[in-house]
Amino acid sequence: MAAPSPYDVLFEPVRIGPLTAKNRFYQVPHCNGGGYRDPSAAAAMRGIKAEGGWGVIFTEQTEMHHSSEITPFIELRLWEDQDIPSIARMAEAMKTHGALAGIQLAYSGINGPNMYTKEVPLAPSALPIRTFTNDPVTARAMDKKDIADLRRWFANAARRCRTAGFDLICLYGAHGFGIFQHFLSRATNQRTDEYGGSLENRSRFVREVIADMRDVIGDAMAITLRVSLDETIGDLGFSNAEMRDFVAMNADLPDLWDLAHGAWEDCSGPSRFKEEAAQESLVRGIRALSSKPVVGVGRFTSPDTMVRMVRQGVLDFIGCARPSIADPFLPNKIAEGRIDDIRECIGCNICVTGDMIQGMGRCTQNPTWMEEWRRGWHPERMNPKGDSDSVLIVGSGPAGLEAAWGLARRGYQVAVAEARSAFGGRVTLERALPGLAAWGRVVDYRLYQLRQRDNVQLYADSPLTADEILEFGFQHVCVATGSHWRSDGVARQHVVPIPTAGVLPVFTPDDIMANTLPSGHVVVFDDDHFYMGGVVAEALVRAGATVTLVTPAPYVSDWTRNTLEQGTIHRHLASLGVDLVLNTGIASLGTDGVELACTYTDARRPLGCDAVVLVTSRTGEDGVYRELLAREAAFADAGILSVSLIGDAAAPAPIAWATFAGHRYARDLDGAPLGDALPFRREVTALAPA
Repeated sequence: MAAPSPYDVLFEPVRIGPLTAKNRFYQVPHCNGGGYRDPSAAAAMRGIKAEGGWGVIFTEQTEMHHSSEITPFIELRLWEDQDIPSIARMAEAMKTHGALAGIQLAYSGINGPNMYTKEVPLAPSALPIRTFTNDPVTARAMDKKDIADLRRWFANAARRCRTAGFDLICLYGAHGFGIFQHFLSRATNQRTDEYGGSLENRSRFVREVIADMRDVIGDAMAITLRVSLDETIGDLGFSNAEMRDFVAMNADLPDLWDLAHGAWEDCSGPSRFKEEAAQESLVRGIRALSSKPVVGVGRFTSPDTMVRMVRQGVLDFIGCARPSIADPFLPNKIAEGRIDDIRECIGCNICVTGDMIQGMGRCTQNPTWMEEWRRGWHPERMNPKGDSDSVLIVGSGPAGLEAAWGLARRGYQVAVAEARSAFGGRVTLERALPGLAAWGRVVDYRLYQLRQRDNVQLYADSPLTADEILEFGFQHVCVATGSHWRSDGVARQHVVPIPTAGVLPVFTPDDIMANTLPSGHVVVFDDDHFYMGGVVAEALVRAGATVTLVTPAPYVSDWTRNTLEQGTIHRHLASLGVDLVLNTGIASLGTDGVELACTYTDARRPLGCDAVVLVTSRTGEDGVYRELLAREAAFADAGILSVSLIGDAAAPAPIAWATFAGHRYARDLDGAPLGDALPFRREVTALAPA
């Protein structure tokens, strides 16, 4: 008999209404960028999680009626019967390994601008639509007939969910996105009838909907309710205290309570600002208010933390979205005692951007995410080795390490040459910056895996020339030498170098990461618009500098609106005393300061400073690659079959782009040329009859 594991409690079966989950691993609903546009990709992604051991798996939010949709965002749709086949494919994939398949039904109400359907939005009270894009639309307050209609639409949706083969239905009332939260919150429910006022009245709608749905589904399915833990918007909001009153008042209403923080930004905050289990204080004690099981989230990556949540009675289920993306096989790895093999989520929120930019989801740690169907990539299995045998990877940043790990699993002999004394490239440098320590997991995971392989050799302090590479005899050379930050200001505002008097000290993020820090009054010019400008500003403040951050964008760290952290970054920098100058660029660098220029009017004004840090753009370090191409005539004699340039060395981008590039190189090596064919599958909308 196997010895008891400290994690056995995580694998106990748990009842959810008439059903039983095989374990406590609960993949909560999460978006992915695929939605109704890429249903097979989304289905395969959920199916991989079933294979990975999750006991409960949910879809993303599914729009259940055409009168409330959130275009331009791409979610699932269940507006009519013809939507059933695509979601049925997801349910089938989810259930392949014994998981319960769940679907989250969403009626967006005050968050549904209806830009596609052109329907008038409906909400508990007449208020402007609340969206990321501030759509200039106002919702109409629902009358009694509207409420009766909405109850019927939910019942119709439940019937379709049953037909599609789902086990669980989650009613969405959290993150500000769901109609149930809109009824519960006095901020969005200003009614004076039996649906407004007291908490009992504001709870009426959800009670009625659940009763209606139970009439439809009987005991064949379970109903879960996702509610906001705390809207954190003041006295009018649905507070944590009132949420507890709601649970106590309706203790046995759903078959499971799904608890999530108020706004999406609060619930899914990045690791820079949110620790693991950050919502514990908001959840603790709620379990005692109901006989029904409770699931909560908190970017759980530590099995020990998961066990503590269960043993202390905080949670019955360990809810995961981002950790389930970073490692779909997390439950199986814990069950098998392979804790060191878990690809831990780094909390960078790149996964969120797939939804925010209506693209396709990415994950920094798991480059196979959303490519399971499109490219046939499995997170735990590589394709067989090709005809050749050996690969030299020059550079050990995220692209190089991921390429090495993929190639090693395929069976190639791999050597990694790193010019510096430490492996990891940009990740090793950036992890030392304020708030980015968790990002080091990108390197830690891959180095650990590579050091377990006898077909991988790692060489530090090994800068290589083209001549040396030609002498080694490797059949393939993969150049992944990273990039460096430009010191001339070329980016978006300036496509040629910023005019300069050549006197003012100029630094880049590379200098900051090398601990070469300016002092006095420092201007940080952010024309990169991701996280680096804000992080550099914080590092300088902590080193004693007075900092002014100047950006041509209307927001600090503008692109981080897509990672749910822009507002937090602004508040954080302001709290540190950073002077934030928006909609403003730098026209030139003088002798004792900079010349500022309004983004819109080009109005100029001077700003004195002691130094400037240019956070603008990066240039790929492709020197050795170009040297090799210049020696192409010598490849055959050297036994070289291919020379490739990948990652930041080819095109600087976020870290997730680099790990994807490394993985793609590892998958494609020795593959047949695609010619003009697409490198992935896609689904094309069928034409309806004319």
